[in-house]
Amino acid sequence: MPLQSDTVYGTGSGRDLRLDLFLPDPQKSLRTAVLQFHGGGWRMGNRQMMYIHAEKLSSLGFTCCAVEYRLVQEAPWPAPLHDVKAAIRWTRAHAEELGIDAHRIVLQGYSAGAHLALIAAGTPNWREFEGEESSPSLSTQVAAVMAVYPPTAFFFDPQEAVFGNQYPPEDKDEWDRHKHSQEGFPSWVLLGPNASPEDIRQASPFTYISPTFPPTLLLHGTADVHVPHPPTVRFHQRLVALGVKSDLHLYSGQSHGFDLLDGFQQVIQEEAALFFRRMASLPEGVENI
Repeated sequence: MPLQSDTVYGTGSGRDLRLDLFLPDPQKSLRTAVLQFHGGGWRMGNRQMMYIHAEKLSSLGFTCCAVEYRLVQEAPWPAPLHDVKAAIRWTRAHAEELGIDAHRIVLQGYSAGAHLALIAAGTPNWREFEGEESSPSLSTQVAAVMAVYPPTAFFFDPQEAVFGNQYPPEDKDEWDRHKHSQEGFPSWVLLGPNASPEDIRQASPFTYISPTFPPTLLLHGTADVHVPHPPTVRFHQRLVALGVKSDLHLYSGQSHGFDLLDGFQQVIQEEAALFFRRMASLPEGVENI
């Protein structure tokens, strides 16, 4: 269980937004904060889903924050991303009392939370994504990001048009190829039925890949039918082509949520700990922010 619960890190939609803190043994602390974001298709889930991950990582020396973000029924995109950014700023502002180095803030997300973590990692201090509570004095740059079975590519499903009383884009054959390739995720889940191609582009983590993208760890099962893994492979390849430090771990025959299976939980967090130590916690892995 968290050592500090219901900590308010910001506000949104007229209410407080909260996170739960899991603090390491001070003698083992790596002075690194891991902000953790749950899955659930941006429409369900809660921060308590991160407890099992936070407990393990905190035992390995990390300060873990299981973060709430608003679901799209309450506040449409990009509000959930605004919340991620607010949590980064809060953590940086409270670095001293948390016992962390303000340069050692990393993100860990699962499914929908992984999508948010990747976009946040690729858009540090982008005004349009910072939200109303943004402060120019607090950077939203992070030292590294870990994304577990992330939706990185979206497609427009022609069936969505029924709900939006609209028709698919002019090149329907192209959209059908995306749909049947099983290499993307239906855009309506995040964006609703009336999303434009530009809306879809803006919501894609691919849009924000650049040579300055932070070190990235990607994990995916090859039998994932909810979020197919090929876009994750391409995301890694694109990062590597630009010189970004990126690790990709594929788990043969595993589906969505495999990290919760017996035998995987501990291994996944030990992978996370190794990656975050390499990229953020060790002095040679920390870059100025």
